[in-house]
Amino acid sequence: MRRRSLAALLAAPALAPDEARAAETYPSRPLRLVVGFPPGTAADLTARLSVPMLSERLGQPIIIENRPGAGSGIAAEAVMRAAPDGYTLLLASAANVIGQLMQPNATYDMKRDFAPIATLTDLPNILVAHPSLGVRSVRELIAHAKARPDQVFYGSSGIATAPHLSGELFNQMAGVRMVHVPYAGSAQAMTDLLEGRVQVMFSPAPTARPHIESGKLLALATSGAERTQLAPGLPTVAESGLPGFDTSIWFGLMAPAATPAPVLHRLAEATAAVTAAPVIQVRFRDQGMDPLPKGPAEFTALVAAELTKWAAVVAAAGAR
Repeated sequence: MRRRSLAALLAAPALAPDEARAAETYPSRPLRLVVGFPPGTAADLTARLSVPMLSERLGQPIIIENRPGAGSGIAAEAVMRAAPDGYTLLLASAANVIGQLMQPNATYDMKRDFAPIATLTDLPNILVAHPSLGVRSVRELIAHAKARPDQVFYGSSGIATAPHLSGELFNQMAGVRMVHVPYAGSAQAMTDLLEGRVQVMFSPAPTARPHIESGKLLALATSGAERTQLAPGLPTVAESGLPGFDTSIWFGLMAPAATPAPVLHRLAEATAAVTAAPVIQVRFRDQGMDPLPKGPAEFTALVAAELTKWAAVVAAAGAR
């Protein structure tokens, strides 16, 4: 699943001799990786699992700086304003795309202000339901919600988060009206879901897994385009009646837009080697994440597609 050759991952043109010589001197000092979420989150885990091998490949220490806030917007602005020399990087995510679209005063633009380097991981959400709802599949949930407009409540980790917009996209594609209930984080939303105060939720896989295994929640489907190796027997929402549904949460490395091409090539090459390493792939999966090896060209296309998809969802939902 998602296997690529190292050459295909890079998808970058050959460097001219002068560019190649310039790349040889980079990096000559420590790098800084800015993460827009607190320690212990999936974003932070992605960074901390990747950095040791990435540092080894680059021959320099990489300092992780957690700068949470505004759905990773604070981190994005900090990197956008940093010197475009390859020494300050952003752990970008789907949250940055959503934040740009849902914050009218967002100062950054994901296509204009950043150079995609490579993706690292993909975190699927799992659509889970409280047993009291009486549904055991996506099709049953759709039928239940259609018969009871505005009577099914779905929790999320907050307004303008991927779980929030996953629910909005589900409403739009399924033609139902489930009511959004935002919380301060996925843990708080999960608490109320377990108590039955909300009935369904698109939950990050690591958060939902123990409650699924204990039987306290029912797993209906995963939100990604492909089945997750964390639960290969669980169908996707797309397989379950809503073709094209895909709201997994990706993480990847970006640099300020004006970063020199030789530096970006060096970073992409090192990052591709990290995501291709079997030991790193095992560590990602142990944390409930799938390796996502996409090089610069594929990453650029992913961001463009995400902006188009989420812009339509935000507009239709009137979400801000």
